[in-house]
Amino acid sequence: MPWFPVKKVRKQMKLLLLLLLLTCAAWLTYVHLSLARQGRALRQRPGYGRDGEKLTSVTDGQGVRAAPSTQRAEDSSESLEEEQAPEGQDPNMLFLAAAGRPPPLNLTRQTPPWREEYKGQVNLHVFEDWCGGAVGHLRRNLHFPLFPHIRTTVKKLAVSPKWKNYGLRIFGFIHPARDGDVQFSVASDDNSEFWLSPDESPVAAQLVAFVGKTGSEWTAPGEFTKFSSQVSKPRRLMASRRYYFEVLHKQDDRGSDHVEVGWRAFLPGLKFEVIGSAHISLYTDESTLKMDHVAHVPQSPASHVGGHLPQEEPSVDMLRPDPRDTFFLTPRMEPSSLEDVLEPCAYAPTYVVKDFPIARYQGLQFVYLSFVYPNDHTRLTHMETDNKCFYRESPLYLERFGFYKYMKMDEEEGEEDDEEEVQRRAFLFLNPDDFLDEGELLDSLELTEPSPPQSGRLSPAPVAPTEARATPAQPAPPSPQDERDRRHSRALSWAARATRTLPLFLGRAPPPRRPAAQQPPPKVYVTRVRPGQRASPQAPAPRSRRWSHFPGTFLRPRPLPRVQLRAPPRPPRPQGRRTGGPQAPRLRPPARVQASQEGWEGQAGTLGPVVPTVDSNSSSETRPVTSFLSLSQVSRPQLPGEGEEEEEGEDDGAPGDEAASEDSEEAAGRPLGRWREDAIDWQRTFSVGAVDFELLRSDWNDLRCNVSGNLQLPEAEAVDVVAQYMERLNARHGGRFALLRIVNVEKRRDSARGSRFLLELELQERGGGRLRLSEYVFLRLPGARVGDAEGESPEPMPAASARPDGHPELCRPLRLAWRQDVMVHFIVPVKNQARWVAQFLADMAALHARTGDAHFSVVLVDFESEDMDVERALRAARLPRYQYLRRTGNFERSAGLQAGVDSVEDASSIVFLCDLHIHFPPGILDGIRKHCVEGRLAFAPVVMRLGCGSSPADPHGYWEVNGFGLFGIYKSDFDRVGGMNTEEFRDRWGGEDWELLDRVLQAGLEVERLRLRNFYHYFHSRRGMWGTRSRGGAREAGS
Repeated sequence: MPWFPVKKVRKQMKLLLLLLLLTCAAWLTYVHLSLARQGRALRQRPGYGRDGEKLTSVTDGQGVRAAPSTQRAEDSSESLEEEQAPEGQDPNMLFLAAAGRPPPLNLTRQTPPWREEYKGQVNLHVFEDWCGGAVGHLRRNLHFPLFPHIRTTVKKLAVSPKWKNYGLRIFGFIHPARDGDVQFSVASDDNSEFWLSPDESPVAAQLVAFVGKTGSEWTAPGEFTKFSSQVSKPRRLMASRRYYFEVLHKQDDRGSDHVEVGWRAFLPGLKFEVIGSAHISLYTDESTLKMDHVAHVPQSPASHVGGHLPQEEPSVDMLRPDPRDTFFLTPRMEPSSLEDVLEPCAYAPTYVVKDFPIARYQGLQFVYLSFVYPNDHTRLTHMETDNKCFYRESPLYLERFGFYKYMKMDEEEGEEDDEEEVQRRAFLFLNPDDFLDEGELLDSLELTEPSPPQSGRLSPAPVAPTEARATPAQPAPPSPQDERDRRHSRALSWAARATRTLPLFLGRAPPPRRPAAQQPPPKVYVTRVRPGQRASPQAPAPRSRRWSHFPGTFLRPRPLPRVQLRAPPRPPRPQGRRTGGPQAPRLRPPARVQASQEGWEGQAGTLGPVVPTVDSNSSSETRPVTSFLSLSQVSRPQLPGEGEEEEEGEDDGAPGDEAASEDSEEAAGRPLGRWREDAIDWQRTFSVGAVDFELLRSDWNDLRCNVSGNLQLPEAEAVDVVAQYMERLNARHGGRFALLRIVNVEKRRDSARGSRFLLELELQERGGGRLRLSEYVFLRLPGARVGDAEGESPEPMPAASARPDGHPELCRPLRLAWRQDVMVHFIVPVKNQARWVAQFLADMAALHARTGDAHFSVVLVDFESEDMDVERALRAARLPRYQYLRRTGNFERSAGLQAGVDSVEDASSIVFLCDLHIHFPPGILDGIRKHCVEGRLAFAPVVMRLGCGSSPADPHGYWEVNGFGLFGIYKSDFDRVGGMNTEEFRDRWGGEDWELLDRVLQAGLEVERLRLRNFYHYFHSRRGMWGTRSRGGAREAGS
C-alpha cells in the first residue's frame, strides 16, 4: 500500500482549504467573464412586445421610442430612458419582429407630459371582430395592445356601444375628490378587469377588481356586488395626486354589452357610483397621431399578463414539428451533378388544357391535386367535430346513424343474424302512407264489433257510443302456444326483449321525467291505421304475421290532438283498494294494433316511462288497449308503497276526473317489475376491419370539403420510386451517397403517360456532410408516346421503356428544373391598413432573419393611405429589398397587382400575388421556388383561413379551397397570359383570381395546388377597410 502523508495533511488543512477556495473563485470568475463576453453579442435588447415580437424601438425619457437604427449594438447597463433618437429618424416608428421567442415584458415606465385640458375624458381603444368573452381572449389578439381598430375617448367610465365580438381598453388617470379610503367595483357583460396603479406610472398597475376569467361570467348593468371579485379592497387615495388606471373589457356575440366602474368611500351603507368626467383625465392626446404612431400607448402589466399560453403539447397535428419545416436550411446538391443520373425524356402531360376553350370561371375544374408522402398532417382533424365532409357521407345520415355501418356486432350464442336484420328494417324503413294525418285522428276513433274470445285472446264486447269503459281482470299466464308464437314472430320478439331496445326517434333523447308531485294522470289514446288496411272485425290477427309498420308512429314527432277515454275501474284488490263494478264493454283494437300490443310494451322503454299495459295473450278478460303513446303524457313508475294512504270512497266527480283518479291509482299499484327500462349491454363487442378513407379520394380539385388535407401517397409507391432513384444515383457516383430520410415526395398523376414526382431526400455524402436532394423525376409508363409539341426538347425522345420487365421507368423530364436562387417578389396592394402593414413588414423581416435568404423583395402599392406613412415604414423595416409605389384613387386590387408586377424588371423572376393578412411559414420562399418553373408550372398554395378568435398558435378554421388569390408565377409567363384584367375589375374585386386562372391554364401551364403547413390567413375586420367610413359619430383614426 503506497505511503500517504496523513499527518502533514492534517497540519496543513487550513492552507489546503484556502487554496481550494481560491481555485474555485478563480474558476467562477473565468466562467463569468466568458459568459458575459459571449452574451454581449447574443443578448437580446429589452424592447420586446407580446407574443415574442420584438419592439425595435424602446422608451426614452419623454415617453417616445427610438428608431431601430438608433439602438446600440453593444451591451449597456444604462436605463432605457437614457437612449435618445438621433436626428433624421422618426421616434414614433415601431415594428414587430420575429415571433417564437419568449420575450420579457416591455413596460412603460415614463408617462408623457400631462396637461390640464386632458380632464373630463379618458382614452378608449377598440379591438373589433374578435370572438370570445374572456379578457384572456383579448390579450391573444394579434394587434393588442398597440394597434387597435379605433382610437377615441369617453367622458365617463360606463360604456355600452351595443355591438358584439369586440374588446375595449380604457385607460387614463383618476383624480380623487378627497383624501381617504376608497373601494372600487366593476360590472360588465361579459368579462372585465380593473387595474389601478398606486401612482401615475403604468408599470405599477395592479389588478384590484374583475368579473370572471372564463368568458361565461357576466353581470347586469349596475350590479356591482354579484361576485366577490368585483369589489376591491379599500385603497388609500389622496386628492392632490392622480392615479393611472386601466379597464379591459371583452364582449362576445350575446347579451347586453356594457362595462362600468364605480367607487365609494369606505363607509357603511354607501352605494357605488359610476366614476364621472369630473374625476378622470386622458393619458395622452391621440387626436393628431396616425395609427402607426404607437410610442405613446402605455404597456402595463394589464396589457401583457396572461398573453402567453404555457408550452403544452400541440392540440393540432399540423403544429407538431415536421422535417419539411426546416429542410430548406440543409445545403442542396448541385443540379449539375444530377443531370446524368437519369436519361432525359419529354414531358407533356395529358391533363394540360393548352388552347382548349374554357368557359368563364371553369378553370377550377381543370386543376388537379398532388399526392404527398409522408403524411404532412394538413387534414384539419380538430375541425371534424362539426364538419365530417372528409368521410363522403351525407351529414343527415351521419347525424342519424353515425358510423355503425362500418361495425359488425358480435352475436351471442343463440342469436340469429336475420332476426337483427329484420329489426333494423322494421325500425328504419316505415311507410308514411300507413299513418294518419293530424286532422284525421279525431275522426279515427270509432267503436268496433265484439268478437268471440279465442285461445285466451281479448274478448271485446259492444259498447255505447257515448261511453267506453273497460274493466281489467287478473292477468293469466300465457299459454305455451303463445310463447312459441312470441318466439317465432320477429315483429314482436325484438321489441319485447328489454335487453335489446332500439331508440324510436333514431338517437333523439327522451324527455325528462317529471317529479311524482307534478305528474299528470295517465291517459289512454287510441289511433287506427287507414281504413283500407284494417283487418276484418270478426277475424283475429294471424299469429305469424310479420311486423310491417308502427301504427300511429311518426318518424318526426309532432303535436297531435288528444282524445281522452274513460279508464276502467280497478279490479278487486286487497289492502282496502277501491273495487270496480261489473264488467263494462270496451273497444276492440284493429288487428294490427292487437298483434303488436306486446311489442309496444317492449319498446316503450326507449321513450321513457310509459302507461303500463298488459300482454294481449295474458287473459281472456277485457284489457285497455293503447296503440299510441304521447311523449307529453308519459308517466314515471311509482315506487312500491307510494299512494298507499289513499282512502277508499266513491268518486262522484266528472267522468274525466274519475278516469284520471283511477288511472293514477292503477299506475301507482303496478309492481315495479312490470316496468321496462333501457338495458345497456356493457359486454357487447364488435368486429371491424381497417378502413383507409384516403383511398376513396381522387386527385380532382375538391371544392366541397374544406377540412381535408393533401392527398396521401401510398408508402409502397413512394419507397419504390426512391429506391429506383437511389440505385441510379449510386451507380452514377460510385455509391457516394446514403439515404438518411425521405423528407417529402409529391406526385402528380397522369394515367395516360406517367406520373411526375418531386423527390426531397436527405442524403449523407461519404466523407462529407448531409445534403438535400430536391429534383423532379418522371415515371414513364410503358408504351407511352409524346407527340411533338411547340418548344419541345431538341433531343430525340428515347424508347418507351428500357427495362426488360416492361415496368415503368424513371427519367429526367426536360425543362422541368427549379432554381434555388431565383428572385421572388411579393406584390401587395394596400390602403388604410396601418396595423396590418406593420404586421406584414414584421413577418417579412422575421422571414429574412430566420432563413438568411436575401433573394426576395416586397413591393407595396399604396392607394393614398391616410393612417400611416407606408414609404417610411418600408425604409425602417429590415428587408433585403423593397419597392414603394403610390397610386391615386380608390382601392383596386387588380390594378394594384398589375402595377406591382410592371415594376419588376427581371422577366425571369417570380412574382407572388399576395394578400396583406397572411402568416407565412418559414419555408414559404423555398415552396414558391420549387413549384414555379418558367414555362411549365405556376403555384397556387391553399391557405388556411382562421376563424374569429383563432391564431396560428391555436388554429381553428378551414382551407380556402375556392380561392386562388395567392398565386406564384414567373413574370414572363404572367406577361404572356395577359396579366390582370384591370378593365373588368376596375371598381370591384372578387373573381379576378378565377379569371386569371382560366387564362393561365389556356396558356398550357400546370397549376400546382397544395395545402401548405402553417400557412394562415388571419381573421380580420372589414370595417374601415379601403377607406370606407362608418355612419356613426365616433372618430375613426384607424383602418
